[in-house]
Amino acid sequence: MWKKVLVGLIAGLISGFFTAGGGLILVPAFLYILKMEPKQARATSIFCILPMVIVTSIFYAKSEFIQWQAGMLCAIGGIVRWISRGKTFK
Repeated sequence: MWKKVLVGLIAGLISGFFTAGGGLILVPAFLYILKMEPKQARATSIFCILPMVIVTSIFYAKSEFIQWQAGMLCAIGGIVRWISRGKTFK
């Protein structure tokens, strides 16, 4: 348990001080320190950064910093590519 808390604390500090993405730090930590499988490490990393992404998105949207057209086109393109490759969540 202490390893998980330590990984979260260190990833948060590095991410905050150096503006590095939390997922960039968490995935290797999950792989090498917590010995997770790669797919499980990526999924857990996404889950860990999800609350921060939601809160940050709200602040950026209220401040009108989001370029909605570009964002939607990129999101749609990513979804279409994912579907075209026949990917599933399994």
